[in-house]
Amino acid sequence: MNGYLDESDFMMVEEGFTTRDLLENLLVELCQTSDQGAFFMADLGDIVKKHLRFLKALPRVKTYFPVKCNSSRGVIQLLAELGAGFACASKAEIDQVRSIGVPADKIFYSNPCKQVAHIKYAASHGVQLMTFDNEVELNKVARSHPHARMLLGIAADFSPSPHPSVTFGATLMSCRHLLETAKEQAVEVVGISFHLGSHCLDPQAFTQSVAEAQLAFEMGTELGYRMRILDIGGGFPGPEDTRARFEETAAVINSALDLYFPEGCGVEVVARPGRYYVTSAFTFAATVTAKEEVPPGQPGSEGRWDGGMGLPSLIVYKAAQRCGAGALILWPLALSLQKRCPDHPSYSSSLRGPPGHAEDRIADGLELPELQVGDWLIFEGMGAYTITPSSPLSVCPQPQINYAMSRVAWEAVQLFQGKPPQAEEDRESVCTPLSCGWEIAETLCVPPVFTPTGII
Repeated sequence: MNGYLDESDFMMVEEGFTTRDLLENLLVELCQTSDQGAFFMADLGDIVKKHLRFLKALPRVKTYFPVKCNSSRGVIQLLAELGAGFACASKAEIDQVRSIGVPADKIFYSNPCKQVAHIKYAASHGVQLMTFDNEVELNKVARSHPHARMLLGIAADFSPSPHPSVTFGATLMSCRHLLETAKEQAVEVVGISFHLGSHCLDPQAFTQSVAEAQLAFEMGTELGYRMRILDIGGGFPGPEDTRARFEETAAVINSALDLYFPEGCGVEVVARPGRYYVTSAFTFAATVTAKEEVPPGQPGSEGRWDGGMGLPSLIVYKAAQRCGAGALILWPLALSLQKRCPDHPSYSSSLRGPPGHAEDRIADGLELPELQVGDWLIFEGMGAYTITPSSPLSVCPQPQINYAMSRVAWEAVQLFQGKPPQAEEDRESVCTPLSCGWEIAETLCVPPVFTPTGII
């Protein structure tokens, strides 16, 4: 194995138990105390499952995980163990992945707007793969990193999205000029990059973007560049209930690659899945620390959630004992569904975070059972963009992260890295749920085809 992760880095979940069992047992203990702060429960087996699913759906695509999506050490170690690369946005992120031994050729400095000092840091540590989409960025790299291998970022059109963004990416009309300018400055351009992002709702947008990337490839080839890398960015859905959309997206991408970059054409295809990997793997637990009753008619009854991507599933645990109904309320995606526990009357409620934070208001107008100080709120699907680097200026400390993985998932990681496959009579044990989290775990067999370490 690569040695990035070992059994001491997580709790091993034996057969018959899940990370949900661990979480609930922990809550039973914590309900007797009052000094436990908020924490995450991370199911690393869920990430293993997502990785193998990605390889099966997109066998030609190598993954670079965007560190800014989830910079927790356990996630970085596991993905490094699985052979993934890392897309870094800053010197700090490059330093983080290097600190665990990730080689420079597995790091993509993907920020389209880089500080000169960070470019020089990348150059001094052998990180060569970068991106640009304008002359200013090109000039900075030309002066500070003569050995950089550059991807020209092109604008991705995802007009069906309700949240359009045209902040980054060059238009096709400007690509030739940028490629010519790079040639004049002796900058090596090796490919094209685009990024649709998680707000893209139409998988067919990938077809258009891949087609435009092929046109940009032709421009580069005409100018004498050896174009050999296509970065299709991110935009892969992360929640478990979006699996069908992921598979539809993968099918569209495979068809586009077969048409515009057929196998054997010498082009390496990479992607930057972030939310896809980690969203469903993390559950966040927070305790009620204060309570105030608001008279009717006051602000807080308009039924609004300001989290951007929709309120995750929410489970309530009483401090004295778990509610007999288990999951009292489930609100997947913007309160579209509400399931109330019949044994507990509900009240229009608001949730607030730590005082003084700009994100203090979490949600208003939620129908919740009456909560007391010491009750626990459990938010599922909290793995993406919820882990922030520690800072002396932080008002609140980073919540503790408890990592867990099923033994079956850990054995799958070992098999993936080249451990001899089990005998035929033992193979049935490998074809069991890889994810140790929740009841939605799928069965995913890992045949000997995964034995070679160079699979991705």
